[in-house]
Amino acid sequence: MNIKLVESLAQVVQSLSPEERSLFEEKLKAQQEQTSAEGKERPFYETATPVEWAKAFREWAESHPRNQPYLSDEAISRESIYGERG
Repeated sequence: MNIKLVESLAQVVQSLSPEERSLFEEKLKAQQEQTSAEGKERPFYETATPVEWAKAFREWAESHPRNQPYLSDEAISRESIYGERG
């Protein structure tokens, strides 16, 4: 920590007029809010690159069981899905 810098800043703040001090406090508060907002973690969909999206999708797909039985051709035929409408 730079003690001399902190002491100098304290002296400058003490020498401000009430109007200047009010403005300084507003600026300081705005800066703290901005820093706080930047510090929050943004969701994956806002920050992910196309490569990260592809990797995440592959991991998601591979997380599903692969030992499920396949549907027969009859089960996925247009006629079995739509019946008489089809």
